[in-house]
Amino acid sequence: MTGEDELLQVEQIIERLLAQYRAVQPEVVENTVRSIHKRFADASIRDFVPLLVEKASRRAIIEGAQTLGKVSGPVTIHVT
Repeated sequence: MTGEDELLQVEQIIERLLAQYRAVQPEVVENTVRSIHKRFADASIRDFVPLLVEKASRRAIIEGAQTLGKVSGPVTIHVT
C-alpha cells in the first residue's frame, strides 16, 4: 500500500464515520480519525493501518458520545 492509498482510505473512513455518527460534530470525527492515524506513523507494516484506525476511531467516537449523553446503553459496532 502506498502512502497515497493509505491517506485516501483515511479520508474514506472519515466520510463513513460522518455518515454513521451524524449527532457528533464533523470536526470531532475528523480530528479523532486523524489523531488515531498519527499514532501509527511509525508502524513498519502499513497494510492494516486503515482497518486499525477505523476500529479505534469508532470506539473513541462511541465512548465520547456516551460520555456526552448523545447515546445511551450498549452500542453495537458494525464494521463495513
